Amino acid sequence: QVQLVESGGGLVQPGGSLRLSCAASGTSFSVLRMGWYRQAPGKQRELVASISSTGTTSYADSVKGRFTISRVNAKNTVYLQMNSLKPEDTAVYYCNANYIATYWGQGTQVTVSS
Repeated sequence: QVQLVESGGGLVQPGGSLRLSCAASGTSFSVLRMGWYRQAPGKQRELVASISSTGTTSYADSVKGRFTISRVNAKNTVYLQMNSLKPEDTAVYYCNANYIATYWGQGTQVTVSS
């Protein structure tokens, strides 16, 4: 069983930055494929970024060039650096881990507003 705990959300002005963190426990972190999803009110949950166990990354078109996903296996942690934030980035952000089964964190709210 994998447990995921997100942190780092909050309120930020348009153009600002936030860094989300997701700490994993319960299994060998290095084998996990990790991802960040988000869900805005009234919308479906969508994949924002992912990083494989070997460090290969992928991004949604809407965040390319603004968001960066990274992982530090020694800390069992995955990060999402979010720059140039826009109001449309407002959502609950969820950490996801995948290895044989899929696991979710509890989510952290990101609000981009002036």
